[in-house]
Amino acid sequence: MTATSRLRVDGLTVRFHLPAATVHAVTDARFEVRRGECLALVGESGCGKSVMAHALLGLLPGNAEVTGSAWLETGDGDPVDLVAAPEEVLARTVRGRRIGLVPQSPATHLTPVRTARSQLEEALRELGNPASADDLAARAGLRPADLDRYPHELSGGMAQRVANALALAGDPWLILADEPTSGLDRPLVDATMAELRRLADDGRAVLLITHDLRAAELVADRVAVMYASRVVSVAPAAPFFAGPRHPYAAGLLDALPSRRFAAIPGRPPELTRLPGGCAFLPRCDRASAACENVPEPAVLPEPPAAGDAAAGNPGAGDPAAGDPAAGDPAAGPGASPAVSAPAGRSPASRHDGQEVACHHPLDHPLELDRHAAR
Repeated sequence: MTATSRLRVDGLTVRFHLPAATVHAVTDARFEVRRGECLALVGESGCGKSVMAHALLGLLPGNAEVTGSAWLETGDGDPVDLVAAPEEVLARTVRGRRIGLVPQSPATHLTPVRTARSQLEEALRELGNPASADDLAARAGLRPADLDRYPHELSGGMAQRVANALALAGDPWLILADEPTSGLDRPLVDATMAELRRLADDGRAVLLITHDLRAAELVADRVAVMYASRVVSVAPAAPFFAGPRHPYAAGLLDALPSRRFAAIPGRPPELTRLPGGCAFLPRCDRASAACENVPEPAVLPEPPAAGDAAAGNPGAGDPAAGDPAAGDPAAGPGASPAVSAPAGRSPASRHDGQEVACHHPLDHPLELDRHAAR
């Protein structure tokens, strides 16, 4: 694992073909997560977050159609496209070894008739890790005696720590945590987030999928917002929680009890009947005729070449990291070229490091102050 290790998702699209309809579960998703950082993917239930996680691991059912790419780059070997890779490659070299999964409701993913120790020892053996179950459990905050319990004897926090230990059994550099705080009380949520933050600080990459914005605020370096199958915003955590630019993201924060505690009016569209334009249009108080076209998603930047003037600065040339010159032809020589949007689409907006797929992003200072003052 090297400093350039990253997951780069570009145009990932997932469709489920049913006898009478097609479910548009993920549409043209674009983001990346690098080692040493935590990217939180947030959004309402049913927007496609968990489907994306299963698509990255090749765990979708047979009626799923997956297009686009999801490159797993380690810097010390050939990159792997998780979308195009055959099952044998995913099973032998990716799942458990490069990507560790922390599933939703971890207690239900444990075999009920075997102890936690038995399951952890099996994972270590199959993944070729010489570490002991006790050592791995200690890293996850478990006592040796906890491993001798059956799943029904584990508390919610213990089951979560067992899931964390299982995810680390193959020493993966990328941790994919799918709703790891579901059903946990607040102290356990905080402890789980602290563990994920520690994993990122130890040099792993963490992709946190959650609808718990408070939990995301505790751990995330960047936040990607998903709505009705699309990633509509990618932003550094600090400006996002101070005042997100996308109207939907602002609505999510305003719904928190610590903010305005005001629900977003209306309901998300059905994923079998997505509108032709911006899916948030019927619920948005800033909508106009321009919103009948889908905004162009953010264009992922290429990493700086060796010896480039931007080398050593992870934000240089990266719109998601807040480089004002990226993609701006007026920024002078050496700036990334602008990317024109296809006909019928508008380019993504870029504000204080936030990539926003929106025709009318929030950009008035007073709209930021209303959150920053809280």
